[in-house]
Amino acid sequence: MVLRIGPFFSALVLACALAGGSALAQAPVPMPRPPSAGAPRTMPNVDTDALRGDVSRNEALQAKLRADLEAAQGDRGKLAQFLVDTTSRIRDVEQQLIEVEGRMTELDKAGSQIRASLVQRRAVLAEVLAALVRLGRNPPPALLMRPDDALDAVRSAILLGAILPEMRVEAETLAADLGELARVRSELSSARERLTTLRRSLDEDRTRIAALVTERQRRQAETNPTQAGDKAQAETVAKATGDVHDLVTRLETEVAPAARAADAAKAQPQPGAATPEPAKTTMAALQNPGRIAPAMPFTEAKGLLPLPVAGVRLKDFGASDGLGGAEKGLTIATRAGAQVAAPCDGWVVYAGPFRSYGQLLIINAGGGYHVLMAGMDRITVDLGQFVLTGEPVAVMGNGPRVVNAASGQPQLYVEFRKDGVSIDPAPWWAATDSQKVRG
Repeated sequence: MVLRIGPFFSALVLACALAGGSALAQAPVPMPRPPSAGAPRTMPNVDTDALRGDVSRNEALQAKLRADLEAAQGDRGKLAQFLVDTTSRIRDVEQQLIEVEGRMTELDKAGSQIRASLVQRRAVLAEVLAALVRLGRNPPPALLMRPDDALDAVRSAILLGAILPEMRVEAETLAADLGELARVRSELSSARERLTTLRRSLDEDRTRIAALVTERQRRQAETNPTQAGDKAQAETVAKATGDVHDLVTRLETEVAPAARAADAAKAQPQPGAATPEPAKTTMAALQNPGRIAPAMPFTEAKGLLPLPVAGVRLKDFGASDGLGGAEKGLTIATRAGAQVAAPCDGWVVYAGPFRSYGQLLIINAGGGYHVLMAGMDRITVDLGQFVLTGEPVAVMGNGPRVVNAASGQPQLYVEFRKDGVSIDPAPWWAATDSQKVRG
């Protein structure tokens, strides 16, 4: 009787080699020694084609920016449309980045678990292989040729019957693990390529939005300049006020730009006002980037407003705040440097620091409604300025800027108020955005 273990033996040898290779891949690699003083230095390899490509893309971007700014010269609506479109594109890319980065984290974890499993099983496989090698060198006796060794033959048969099924299970399990590891590595490679493409697109759009915002604020300063005294007065009121409701009330009565914004908001048509063909009028107003007043009353905007930032919901309105109370707004974890957009049409009645809120932005949406946003690193609009839905108004920082922020990520806090009372913002969000931002 000759023991035939070739296919299993080869498969297991290969499997063990691969398992060992996965372990060796995690071993520390020795650092190269620095060259001696007399040795000639070699320049690192530089991908000149990639550098030329980057330069060409940057030149093309700058040329496109100049063309857009020239096209929007003197046209407020066109500049606003550029701003809204670019901000929307940035939000989409940032949301994709969040999803890709989350998937990569899952894949890294799965790959680590598979490699750890292979390393742990390597000792068992080595024992099985050693037993097979010994059997190969000393095969069991043939019963017909050597009947005196019948006991040894029976013992060998029992041993093979015990080892070979176990070996088959181990080989199949190991092959499945190796196949899964290969799949994880392939998906990780694709995710990294996707991540590189998205980051490049985001960098270009951030350059674009910075130039457009600078131009918008330059025009704002020319047409509706905010006096230094008004800003100082607003900050003084903020320092002397204890809560947001009192802050809004005092700003809209004591600070000129905020008071003008409040008057403009009060002058807007209220829900139920008679208008010819209201549906068509509303759609036309929404599509007009040159508008200088809200496209519709705030109550009629339910289910239409986009979330102000791409991210993951951390806390919802009404949830426990951990201190015996309830959350008064929505908290969204974002990427570092995320772009923040205005969730609705309205006038800026405050833009600056306020107590534990950090940088606070308050928009008067008309009809007694105000939208508060906090946690930003930098606000890019001025007091009294009218902003469109989806227009860039702020930029997030690199970490949380609100008190009691448990996550290390930047967090945007959004609160809707009606006549000074916090209300649930959920009915106002567009369905696609409500589904996109999830915990």
